[in-house]
Formats: sequence, C-alpha cells, structure tokens
Amino acid sequence: MKKFYIGASAFGKGLFATHLIKKGEVILKFQGPLITFKQTLKTKDGIPLQIGPDCYIYLRKPGRFANHSCSPNTSIKKDHFLVALKDINKGEELFFDYSTAMDEDCWTLKCMCNSKNCRKLITDFKYLPKKPRDKYLKLGIVQKFISEQF
Repeated sequence: MKKFYIGASAFGKGLFATHLIKKGEVILKFQGPLITFKQTLKTKDGIPLQIGPDCYIYLRKPGRFANHSCSPNTSIKKDHFLVALKDINKGEELFFDYSTAMDEDCWTLKCMCNSKNCRKLITDFKYLPKKPRDKYLKLGIVQKFISEQF
C-alpha cells in the first residue's frame, strides 16, 4: 500500500499520508541521478538533495514534492530514505527540515512554514541555533557527511 499521495499544498504541491504512518516507518526512497554541486547551479526546475560534500540526488517525483518545516514530522535516514519521526495521521502533509541536508554555503530560502519553531530562514545545518542542531544530531537525522563534522 502506498503511504502517500501528491496533493495541493500551501507550497504548491506536497506529499500527504494515505493512512496512519507509524514512527520509524520508511515512507519513500529519494531517487534520481547523482549530480555535482556545479551541476546543481545549472538546474532550472530540479530539486537537488545533498548527500555528500559534492554529491546530490537530482530528485524525481515523488520525492521532489517533500516540503520543508522547521517542525518536521519526517527525516532523512541513510541519505536516501524519508522516515516518519512520529506517528503521522492520514491526510497530514509530510515535511522534513531541509537544513539537515545542507552544507554548501550557497543557498538560503525564506521559510514560510509558520510552525511555532519557525526560524524564518532555511540555511545550512551549521547555521542552525544550537538547540535544534543538537536535537537533530541526537536523533540521528542529519546527513552523515554533515553529522561527521560535529
């Protein structure tokens, strides 16, 4: 049974739970060709997911529709898998914190998640405030190449 569907979101399109997803469940595997940082700069409509210092997955559907929140209900494990951080109810949108997969000093985005923990700006992991940075490291939900620096 498919765990999500693509639907209309406040951010355009997003991923939504088709049924109750239990904490720790793998939701999807991010897929797409591997590209370098230099290649990401040439992409026009793609969404790259950083998995190494100079390695990105040029995301294909459906993974490209996973949106950001500063209060995520999912995370990335083992570089490629979107996993539930908590029980997620049917119809709930799936979010991960983009900062847990960013270390390039190149890209920022104004955050509009409106969560109570909203940082107002999506930045590289190293620029997160200490409290969320430490929480994410303790939970083991930071890309390996980034967490190794901490």
